[in-house]
Amino acid sequence: MTRRASWKGTLKFRTISCEVGLYSALSSTEKISFNIINRKTGHRVERQFVDSETGKPVERDDQIKGYALDNGDYITIEGDELAALMPENDKTITLKRFLPIEAVDTLYFDRPYHLAPVGEHDGETMAALARAMAADGMAAIGEAILFRRNRTLLIRAQGETLVATTLNFDYEVRSAKTAFKSIPDVKMDDEMLELAGHIISTKSGRFDPQAYTDRYNEALTELVQAKIAGKTLPKRKVEKRDNIVDLKEALRRSVAEGGKGARGGSRRKAG
Repeated sequence: MTRRASWKGTLKFRTISCEVGLYSALSSTEKISFNIINRKTGHRVERQFVDSETGKPVERDDQIKGYALDNGDYITIEGDELAALMPENDKTITLKRFLPIEAVDTLYFDRPYHLAPVGEHDGETMAALARAMAADGMAAIGEAILFRRNRTLLIRAQGETLVATTLNFDYEVRSAKTAFKSIPDVKMDDEMLELAGHIISTKSGRFDPQAYTDRYNEALTELVQAKIAGKTLPKRKVEKRDNIVDLKEALRRSVAEGGKGARGGSRRKAG
């Protein structure tokens, strides 16, 4: 990899260790981004912090963090007090245990990173670890100090390389029971389940990330290019939707539409 590593350190498990670099697996270079502009002057607007009561600007040295109390007052916390809470960074990702890949709920997934070896010997160690994990269908739980915080990572094999995904902590993930406690118990008859199962079977396939596009970002790109060329985009047609309230009727129509599409395929007759 030619990109600059977000973090460099040691991947360690018992007596096995290798030097690795952590590279973000996400990219925003293809996304359209905007600046805030003064409509009257065309100049870029700069962000400035002001006192909520006086309206006067607050210099950086006078900005500190505050915890709001119920009465509206604040407990102030200085930067050196926060720095003292930071755990000591030993630049090590320590593998704590191995477990089946499917054992970790994907709700806890945060950000993915590529783990790349620093040296040739490190590459051999990582390749061996990746092969063994892939063969057994296992992943590893690791811990490290990353970006000034202690992090838990799920490390998985991807070919002969490793991918590390930071995990959200339990307090950061909403329980499904809490989020959906108001949903009533829905009863379905056999026909509804059969219709739903038929739709699923006819639409089954594999995940191809290139088949899914960011339509909003594509529309932004089209708009910006039209603005540069001095053109006006045509108004988009509003898609018509049937207001079908009955779920069973909606399932029946979906099955019927799927059947119409299937007739145009290249089915072979038996015999």
